[in-house]
Amino acid sequence: MPDLLIAAFWLWVAGLLCALARLTFPARWLIALGAATGIWAVCDTLPQAAGWLTVPVTLVDHALRLHFSPEALWLMGFGLLPAALAIALCSPIRPARPAWLVGTALSLIGALGVFGVQDAYAFLIAWELMSLGGAVMILSERTSVKAGRRTLYMLALLEIGAVSILLALLMLAQHAGGTVAFDGFALSAHTLSTGARTAIGLLALVGFGAKLGLLPFYEWFPGAYGNGSGATGAILSGVVLNAAFFALSRALLDWLALGGGLFALGILVTAVGVLTSILAALYAFQQDDWRRLLGFSTAENAAIAVTTLGACLLFRAGGESALAGLAWTVAVLHLSGHALAKGGMFLGADGVYAAGGTYRLAQRGWLRATGFIFGLGALFAAMSLAAMPPQIGFVTEWFTFQTLFQGFHLATLGGRLTLALAGAGMALTAAIAFATFIKAFGIGLLGDGHKPQAPHVGPGYSSAVFVLGLAVLFSAVGMPIWLHGLENATLAEFGVNAAGAMTTGWLLVPLTDKFAFISPSLLIIVMPLLAILPLLLLLNGRRHPVRRARVWFGGLLEDPQRSATTSLTFSNAMRTFYSFIYRPTLDTAREHRAAAYFVLKLKFEHDVADVFGPALFEPIRRTVWRLAGRLRALQSGDMNFYLGLIGALLIVILALTLR
Repeated sequence: MPDLLIAAFWLWVAGLLCALARLTFPARWLIALGAATGIWAVCDTLPQAAGWLTVPVTLVDHALRLHFSPEALWLMGFGLLPAALAIALCSPIRPARPAWLVGTALSLIGALGVFGVQDAYAFLIAWELMSLGGAVMILSERTSVKAGRRTLYMLALLEIGAVSILLALLMLAQHAGGTVAFDGFALSAHTLSTGARTAIGLLALVGFGAKLGLLPFYEWFPGAYGNGSGATGAILSGVVLNAAFFALSRALLDWLALGGGLFALGILVTAVGVLTSILAALYAFQQDDWRRLLGFSTAENAAIAVTTLGACLLFRAGGESALAGLAWTVAVLHLSGHALAKGGMFLGADGVYAAGGTYRLAQRGWLRATGFIFGLGALFAAMSLAAMPPQIGFVTEWFTFQTLFQGFHLATLGGRLTLALAGAGMALTAAIAFATFIKAFGIGLLGDGHKPQAPHVGPGYSSAVFVLGLAVLFSAVGMPIWLHGLENATLAEFGVNAAGAMTTGWLLVPLTDKFAFISPSLLIIVMPLLAILPLLLLLNGRRHPVRRARVWFGGLLEDPQRSATTSLTFSNAMRTFYSFIYRPTLDTAREHRAAAYFVLKLKFEHDVADVFGPALFEPIRRTVWRLAGRLRALQSGDMNFYLGLIGALLIVILALTLR
């Protein structure tokens, strides 16, 4: 029932109006009901497209029409599930704040437009609504000066992307004879010259990459995510991120189509994706705040999807249509699973904050205090983000490697070498991500809290994390069934049904079972069977007592709190090894009593330096401030200056008209 998507739109509009009227209770549940309606519509419509839907809203003398392809529905549905749970729970920093609900509604309405609108005017409006909604959500939770600066930093980088998108759309409209319809872009794509196609591709990569967190734009992620709640992070990492990737893939695969310059563009997209994933994973490993760690991880997973999108361009330029369809489908699957797992971790972080008042990663014994349901859901989500079997993160990263390994099919050395190096980069990224989520789960949740005992996470957050954790597992186990929902994907129609060729019975294969195969559906059965032997050893009474020995603590009495592994000690070895990237800083400050020998307080701070901020963004910021200082004379209030300025303008106008 595609009309349910229109119903979801109107529910979000109603929720927005209620939030503006400060009616927080109905606004919250209207927006959550809209998200649930969108999920229902997606499940009912797939594997077919949603057809053409008309919204009774006039834009540039035309009714607003929407069309949702199967891939758009797929990405939207997976993103809306954690969003619906996040909205139902709301933000724990400032609960049920009307401004947060306004931002949420704007983000979801904008994302719906990005997925469905079919002309440039409506697309730009929807894109800006999505950005504005994210900023409103973050600012509504932390109204400090530092939070405001970080949000403005995010908006500044996103506006760079918006200008790039605008230029790309203008160039496409010019080559399409003035039409702004996306169908016209695709039909006229063959008339683009190599230079124009490359320029538009670069503008699209910059524009959409700003929201996806591709380098250098990933540096706004920790500041923005770190000033919002996990609920905000779940929405931004789910439906908003998926919408941005869908827009990028549509621009590169549909608006540009085939032609010269596609191969070079594929190499560039792949390289940017690999470098971003490595840097984002390295910086995620060093974070000691749940939101900053998960924010960097979001940029890393978006970059993995972009890497496979680059491989898709290379295969398409090389005439390997089947492998191009495989690569693009893998990218969609990866972001779908990421939305579920990241939503579970973000809401788990909110539960920790609601119970303990901090997002800091520390050994507090949360799992021991909370219980089985919260722990199992968080474990499944962390396993997926660490690419551990049988979770969906493992399946999609396995598919990513299998896709990159197919590079030997390309005829050119440059293409083969690019995909080989991309595979090596993905291996490094996977290793760092594995360590990152061992740290997050082991220290942040599993660590022994000793005294004082941590309070337990509330039942609402525990249930939400459990639902998303099970969704992560079931999406992997049921992939041989769910995958058929992408069989009619329009962007993957390269001469073969890639989604249909990725399954053989209960096996998942990279188009053929002669190359490689896995089966999470069978693995979920085999893994419990492997536990039979240790269970039998326990049941037959041959138990070996556990020997415990005290840790040497410098000749002093052991202090469990002081000897516990911290976030810094866990990641310090990596920080030292990659110090040429991190450029770590350490600062120790002492406060004394009257005598210098008696220390009152010892303050220790540590951090890692940004890669692009000091070298790229800071000079731009200083230049803007310098220009603003010089233009301040326009606000001097001096009447003689204003009269002289008007006189100069009159002379210029007369010179131009009388020439």
